[in-house]
Amino acid sequence: MPTAVLVDYIDEYRDRFGVEPICAVLKNAGVQIAPSTYYAAKKRPPSARRVRDAELVEDIRTAHKVNLGVYGARKIHAELNREGVTVARCTVERLMRAEGLRGIAREKTRKTTIGDGAETERPEDKVKRQFVATAPNQLWVADLTYVRTHAGWTYVAFVLDVFSRMIVGWQVSTSLRTDLALDALDMGLWSRRRTGQDVTGLIHHSDRGVQYRAIRYAERLAEAEAVASVGSKGDSYDNAMAEALNSLFKAECIRNPVMRPKGGWKNVGDVEIAVAEYVDWFNHRRLHGEIGLVPPAELEANHWAPQPTKHYRENPVLTEGGSN
Repeated sequence: MPTAVLVDYIDEYRDRFGVEPICAVLKNAGVQIAPSTYYAAKKRPPSARRVRDAELVEDIRTAHKVNLGVYGARKIHAELNREGVTVARCTVERLMRAEGLRGIAREKTRKTTIGDGAETERPEDKVKRQFVATAPNQLWVADLTYVRTHAGWTYVAFVLDVFSRMIVGWQVSTSLRTDLALDALDMGLWSRRRTGQDVTGLIHHSDRGVQYRAIRYAERLAEAEAVASVGSKGDSYDNAMAEALNSLFKAECIRNPVMRPKGGWKNVGDVEIAVAEYVDWFNHRRLHGEIGLVPPAELEANHWAPQPTKHYRENPVLTEGGSN
């Protein structure tokens, strides 16, 4: 076993047991380190690697904390490199393991759909599980999820842009009625129009939940010149990207001890504040692996940024009868 590891071990317990007794116990266990070796190691200046590790641990702890404690090694590595801290991923994995830092695992969510009055005929599935877009406002996906609070169930609606993974609209309510989904849609339409973006021809995809098939919802899509698309009955894969967002939200926000209030979620007000904070982080700071480990807002800003003008060297003019 490396001496540095043994020194760290003795450091951890020396105040409780003393150096010599610890060395004696280690010797009986077949691990040789003399007290003199320990004291000599303590007098030596720390190695360059130990100094560098100590600096990196602080960077890793900070990156983990400011990102709600949800990042695993892959995203911590990406975050540090974006901040100019050059480090190998294997080093991040090693130090996170030593510090007991890890990402948050997701769990499956359940469906939340109810009847709500007059409905339209079920629109055609125009996505067919191909959640792909080459620009913002080509394809949005929408879904609902639920949160248990001390005051009863609270429901959250999200609308996500497939190209950038930007949450363009959201709403929180104690009711699963159409207004919940409709308010999230209205937020998305308003946020895009506010920045001068055109949503004409947008495909809006959802499951068969009647909140999305309500006449008022269909009318709002028609007013925006958007096209409704609905997946097959009871098949979660047909709205997989929206359900993946719900799963992320439940893991990174609702079950996350960093976000959850002490004593649990009290009421809809608690959830609404948390969702607002989560969406801001999700859109502007969270690194998304599916889009190149950048935040959605950054991807969209890059997409809309003016492209640099390309300057071509003029070719010599070919004249009749020969060339220049």
